[in-house]
Amino acid sequence: MRKAFPLLLASAALIGAGGAWAQEEDLTQLPAPSDDYQPELTSWGEPDFRGGWPIDHLNGRTPLQRPTEYGNRQLLSEDEYNERAEMVEALEQRYQNEDESGTMGIGHWAEVAPANRRTSWITSPADGQLPAFTEEGQRRSDAMRSTWVQGQPFDTWFDFDSWDRCITRGLPASMFPFMYNNGMRIFQSPGLVAIQMEMVHEVRMIPTDGSDHIPAVIGQWLGDSRGTWIDHNTLEVETTNFRPGPSATNIGTTGSPRENDTPVSTSARMVEWFHMTGPDEIIYEFTWEDPEVFTQPWSARLEWQRDEDFGIYEYACHEGNVQIRNFITASRAERAQAAAGESE
Repeated sequence: MRKAFPLLLASAALIGAGGAWAQEEDLTQLPAPSDDYQPELTSWGEPDFRGGWPIDHLNGRTPLQRPTEYGNRQLLSEDEYNERAEMVEALEQRYQNEDESGTMGIGHWAEVAPANRRTSWITSPADGQLPAFTEEGQRRSDAMRSTWVQGQPFDTWFDFDSWDRCITRGLPASMFPFMYNNGMRIFQSPGLVAIQMEMVHEVRMIPTDGSDHIPAVIGQWLGDSRGTWIDHNTLEVETTNFRPGPSATNIGTTGSPRENDTPVSTSARMVEWFHMTGPDEIIYEFTWEDPEVFTQPWSARLEWQRDEDFGIYEYACHEGNVQIRNFITASRAERAQAAAGESE
């Protein structure tokens, strides 16, 4: 079911509606999160972040990695913003076009939000690109398999990533927008923050009671997270204990690598900051480091908006659990047919 997207309510420094830009604005910098806002407190005395924080409003064609023509600029110029807005408007028109023609396709399937001024979600390195792989990272990447890889044969479940198998989209991928299933909801209880994610119906459990990480030998798809309340409006979260495997780090978000080729090692570490800068805004930032895979850490930033009306529905990934088998049998049949044709 399609829902109407509310207009973004982010600051004018990030979102433009076609008006004149301040001439002195530095397009290479994002404003630092404000510390002025004092969130309400829960009954047990922690900042109250509870509520709906879907990231569907971020699915407005902002890429994960920055196109090279923008250089080190974090923000679009006025003309560039207007161009993106026109492109998004054309994409949004697909829904109506399909209705008028009596068809149902990508216009009904993919949700597109209003344009924004960000040139990329990645903020560091300065060029907005994912860092280069290490030699080991490249080896692991080359060994990965996924339905996102064009022309790849399928023979066993090892040829599918964790998202293919409806297990997880992984981290940090799950914190980025996709074309659908962008629901996020935060729950809190004394000593615990939980983030419910619509995609793959996962819930991140983040203890804030000062407890230590679980033993390093225990790996988990979403890692082991531990949170600390800092200042008066920020939750800092450190996540370790990632489970290596065919997990998708950033597939799906506009501007991601075209194939599922970004591995995760046991050395990976993610540090996140949830800054509540107003009653309806959280500035979300993180830094990802994995020295076995990447030559340097990388960081990203997204602006969340509260939406208590967003409904999270069941994530029915593959009823009957038959798709893996179907991929394998179809792939084998296709190859057998090709081989028979070559032998004639």
